[in-house]
Amino acid sequence: MPIVELDKICKTYQMRSFELPVLRDIDLSFGHGQYVAIMGPSGSGKSTLLNQLGCLDRPTSGRYKLGGEDVSQLDDNALSAIRGQRIGFVFQSYNLITQLNVIENIEVPMFYQGISEKQSRERARDLAVQVGLGDRLGHRPYELSGGQQQRVGIARAMANDPLVILADEPTGNLDSESGAAILSILDDLQNRGKTLIVVTHDEGIAGRADMIVQLLDGRIERIEQN
Repeated sequence: MPIVELDKICKTYQMRSFELPVLRDIDLSFGHGQYVAIMGPSGSGKSTLLNQLGCLDRPTSGRYKLGGEDVSQLDDNALSAIRGQRIGFVFQSYNLITQLNVIENIEVPMFYQGISEKQSRERARDLAVQVGLGDRLGHRPYELSGGQQQRVGIARAMANDPLVILADEPTGNLDSESGAAILSILDDLQNRGKTLIVVTHDEGIAGRADMIVQLLDGRIERIEQN
């Protein structure tokens, strides 16, 4: 059974005096452990598609199944629960909480799931070690390099063992060496069975994926298999 199934997904925004179609009849399915790159020029619908996949927005029409459950028209509370339990997010700008240290930032998603302090602290420590930050546990974001901050972001995305990890230009703010280290961590996650969906403009990143989805004007222009 596919982890992600999009069936005729459309998204249209109602503007003051007109309708703006952004996604048009998107049909996609991704399996367990796949690495998918989403590409396309500015305005092609990449961000809107990522919002649909991340349950941050509902489609105007069509059906979205995540882990076999139709989540297309769930209410805001149900979508929030789905995001917390099944989706991990990695952001270009890291989105860490500046007042919290490495361990505490990784713990945040577990706090919202009601996981005990002892259990969340142990898991956060293990995840920090996995991404190479075992010697930075007490550091705050401003004491870390960009690459280290993104490592925290990846560990945080893994906190609740999600079905899918969504990454939006995860190396966009990094130098080439730091970016390569982040991509290596993502490769390792896929090798351990995680489903990765990465929005990128970088052909080098896309070349690591199993599938490349090219968008144009809100439609799928083509799908390439690597």
